[in-house]
Amino acid sequence: MTAQHPIDVHVGKRMAQRRMLLGMSQIVLGKNIGVSFRQIQKYERGLNRLSASRLFEAAHVLKVPVDYFFGTMSKADARTPTRRASRDLKCESADPALDPLTQRETLKLMRAYYRIQSPKIRASIGVLIKGLASEELSIRSSNCDGAGHRCSADSAGR
Repeated sequence: MTAQHPIDVHVGKRMAQRRMLLGMSQIVLGKNIGVSFRQIQKYERGLNRLSASRLFEAAHVLKVPVDYFFGTMSKADARTPTRRASRDLKCESADPALDPLTQRETLKLMRAYYRIQSPKIRASIGVLIKGLASEELSIRSSNCDGAGHRCSADSAGR
């Protein structure tokens, strides 16, 4: 068995993320592009390579341009034109459970966000979320010493 190519893995991850964001099953995607759900699983894991025509069909069904699948690819992966040259590249083996883009909560929030039609409201929500995240970070850093322990004054106040 040959090693997975980093670009195939990346394209597969992007396909899975977009499919899940749309709330689409592997079965539905497969039917729409003419393959089985098992084949979709192989594409999403980078085990099988998508042909240009399948990638085009998937982009159409997932309502994205074809370049969406390559959009966040690392420069190292993008500069790897051949399988032989990619032997030294390591596929990202990070635990998918730790990737926020694969979390159900993230997907639900993203779906809800994109159901909001007003660009002004969406922009306001973005500002609100960034502000809350910044405030939480500020609170955390003021409540912890350099080693990450809670300060005794903070513990007493809660």
